Amino acid sequence: MTTVLYITAHPHDDTQSYSMVVAKAFIDTYREVNPDHEIVDVDLYKENIPQIDVDVFSGWGKLRSGQSFEELSSEEKAKVGRLNELSDQFISADKYVFVTPLWNFSFPPVMKAYIDAVAMAGKTFKYTEQGPIGLLTDKKAVHIQARGGIYSEGPAAPMEMGHRFLNIIMQFFGIPSFEGLFVEGHNAFPDRAEEIKENAIAHAKDFAHTF
Repeated sequence: MTTVLYITAHPHDDTQSYSMVVAKAFIDTYREVNPDHEIVDVDLYKENIPQIDVDVFSGWGKLRSGQSFEELSSEEKAKVGRLNELSDQFISADKYVFVTPLWNFSFPPVMKAYIDAVAMAGKTFKYTEQGPIGLLTDKKAVHIQARGGIYSEGPAAPMEMGHRFLNIIMQFFGIPSFEGLFVEGHNAFPDRAEEIKENAIAHAKDFAHTF
């Protein structure tokens, strides 16, 4: 069975967020087109995502030195174990739908914490004599992002770092197909906000048929 991780990084739902309402249209259509696929909701604002801190580094160091998982401290077990759960879930999926707003030219910090959690050597990539190589070469991903201004072109384009970061990470993981669905300009052109949203919803529904 094909498994899709629906990964949202937004404190608001589809009644208040442009990115979430477009994402809902996408995933609802995808579900209709692919009723036999499993869609797993991963709400990053509700997930336990340990930060890479002193306990994690200490736990990893002990495991590399030959100690067993049971020999770790309770804090190390909880954090290292949870990171393993998140990375295992990620690599077991076939497709990824990332949903974020554009905040301060990037995305909410929970998304960076999640990427740090799943960027595991030996799972999503490996080190070789020729450098790191991505291991997820049979996956595909899409990023749905709302931007109040215009960032796809023009003077603000170089300032957009959320989608660009995810694009680099997907390449690093070896994922060959990564697309972007953007809702942009609704704050810059409030008189056209509804039109911009509806056009993005229509595009998302179309894309869901081929994702």
